[in-house]
Parts: sequence; C-alpha cells; structure tokens
Amino acid sequence: MSKSFFTLVLVCVLSSFQSYSQETTNEDLKIYLDCRFCDNTFIKQNLGNVQFVRDQAQGDVHLFFLTQGNGSGGRHYDIDFIGKNDFESINYKLSFSTDSNMTGDDVRKRILENIKLGLVRFWIEKGSLEGISVSAPTPEVEEAEEAKEEVKDPWNSWFFRLSANGWFNGQETNNSSNINLNASARRVTEKNKFFMRIGFNENKSTFSYDGSDIVSINSGKSLYVNDVLSINDHWSYGFFGGLGTSTFSNYSLYWNFKPALEYNFFKYNESAKKQLVLSYSNGIRYNDYMVRTVFLKDSEYLWEHSISFGGSVRQEWGDVNGEVSFDQYLHDTSLNSLNFNLRTNIRLFKGFNFNIGGGYSITRNQINISSGGASLEDILLQQQQLQSGYNYYFNVGISYSFGSIYNTVVNPRFNF
Repeated sequence: MSKSFFTLVLVCVLSSFQSYSQETTNEDLKIYLDCRFCDNTFIKQNLGNVQFVRDQAQGDVHLFFLTQGNGSGGRHYDIDFIGKNDFESINYKLSFSTDSNMTGDDVRKRILENIKLGLVRFWIEKGSLEGISVSAPTPEVEEAEEAKEEVKDPWNSWFFRLSANGWFNGQETNNSSNINLNASARRVTEKNKFFMRIGFNENKSTFSYDGSDIVSINSGKSLYVNDVLSINDHWSYGFFGGLGTSTFSNYSLYWNFKPALEYNFFKYNESAKKQLVLSYSNGIRYNDYMVRTVFLKDSEYLWEHSISFGGSVRQEWGDVNGEVSFDQYLHDTSLNSLNFNLRTNIRLFKGFNFNIGGGYSITRNQINISSGGASLEDILLQQQQLQSGYNYYFNVGISYSFGSIYNTVVNPRFNF
C-alpha cells in the first residue's frame, strides 16, 4: 500500500511540473481582467490569442475598468490598458457608453469589442498577430455616421423608468407579501442633473396562532425631486425636496426642502477614479405625525442642516470609500446625529486581499418616535421605529489564492 501511495504522489508531482513547464512557455499575451461587473465567462469564451491570469503581477496587460451611470440609463466605461513587465511603456485609455435600450448581450459584446481594440497594440508589440484583423469604416459609412450625429434627440436627454414588483411567500401558519411601484424621470447634461421619483410600497405579514390571525402592515408613499447645477470643475449647487407618508416612521405626512452646496477637491471628470467632497445643506421640514411623539408633538415645522465630508479612490491596488456626516435640528442643537462609514478592499501582495467595512451612527434626533411606546407585537413584527441611541454594522475579511496563474478555461457545469 505504501508503494502505491508513493507512486500516486510521484505522478501528481510530475504532473505539476509538466503543468508548470507548459505555463512558463506559453507565448500568448497574458492579461489580468479587473472588472467586477463584466460577464467574465463570455469574455474568456470569445477572446482568443490571450491567457487570463489571476494576479495582476503575472500579466502583460492590466485591464482596469471604471464605470459611472450616464444620463440615458446606461453606463459610461473607461478601460485603462496598463502595460506590465516588457510592456510598461504602453499605457492608454478607451472610453465608451451603453444605454438603457441595450440588452445584457449587447453590453457584453460592446465591452468585448473595446477590449479587442485596446489589445491590438500589445499584440503588435508581442508579434502575435495570428488571426487578428481590424476593420475601419469606408468614407460613405463615415458620412452616414456624421449625418446620424446631427439628428436631434427627440427626448432632449430625458430618461424615464417605470417599475413594479411583488414578492410573496408563505406556509400553513404564516404568509407575507411585498409590493413596490416606482416611476422616475431623469435628465442629465454637463450643466444640469435633474431627478424625480414617485413610489409606493407595502409590506404585509399574516401569522396564524391559536385560531386567530395577527396582521402586520407597513406602507409608505414618497415623492423626491432633486435638481443639481454645475458651477465649474469643482463647485456645484442643488435643491432637494420630498414629501410622503410612512406608517413605520410614524408620518401621516412629511415634506422637506433643502438647498445645498458642494465642493469637490478633485475635478468632477476624475470622479470615476477619485473624489474628495465637502457638502452642506440647510432647509425646512414639516412633519404631521400619526401618533403624538415623545416630545408631545402632533405636527411641527423644523429647520435642519447637514454637513458631510467623504471620498473614494479606486486604483490598481484596490479601492477605498469613506464618509463622515453630521445632521442637526436648529431649534434644539442637542437633536443631532453623527455618522461614519468606511469600506475598503486592498490587494496587499500577490494573491492576498484584505477588505474591511463598517458604519457607526450616534442618533440623538429621533423626534418622530411615538409617545405610546411599542408593544411586544410591534417589536417582534417591526411595525414601528424604535428609540435607539446608536446603530452599527461591521465586516472584515481576507482572501489568499495560489496555484496556476492561468484561468482561461471556462467550465460552467453545476454552476461552480
């Protein structure tokens, strides 16, 4: 038996050396695909003449994706083609956009087309042009494209969305349902960003116990209107308003209006990679409560202001997002809240990633809490908001990977 075990170990070792030899002699262009929202399986199945590696240090090219939402309901993409090792002198960026009319298949095909286009220079430098071809439009096609660009947008940059969804589940002793209806309108230009959304939601749960039913219903309606105007590359101002109802938060009606001012220490056109923003808002709020509050108010007008400071960075080594914000009612400055949020994901060295995130809020501004308190049924069914001096969340994790640097083969069987 020991002889058989030794033979098995020897075969595994020899297979590993053979695999390693094949890896080190591979002549394909090695790329590291750094895209969280791409269909990686589709790209690997349809992009030839390359080897995909699992660590950026092992690649010839690092494909670093940045994306932001655009005014048409799609996304704007920037792909940084970052040369590594023998290709360090080659670095450039390709940009393109998608829109809301494109299917998931259309989006992934456009991403793949731009990846192929960006890799051409690397294939030329490496001398591996077998099977590579490039097509360019004829003059007639160019003229048609120019004519197409001159056509005016019949929607004048407006984008609308309607949505309705429901979720239902149950068993013999209980059932629940959740219904959401939303409609929104948005118009985004370089100088102005306008957004409006109207919504309705209802959560209903029914529990059968000892021959009787316990029913819990939370519902709310809302209307939000935001309008932001650009001043220059660093400054902008806006107006934010809303009204609605909420059984959970004890509002039979609320409305608010807040002007705001924002300063970005970096230019706005760099926001996909980095932002450092300071903003301030000050405005009025009206609350009409369903039940008298702990401050013995049935309704009231309030002045409140908020200041926030936060930023985000996304680079090859990872990303960091954080924000500190302070909210306060001006009629009684002791009614305030202080909020901290941080999230980071960092590649420390080859194959090793560290991530940490969390948030903490000190809440001293819950003016809407019902004076009648909450019953055990209210607490268990979460039918109303409860008094709390703080809330928090926290997560931390590490990951380490090792083994073959190549991961080109795609095998979707059994979804793992």
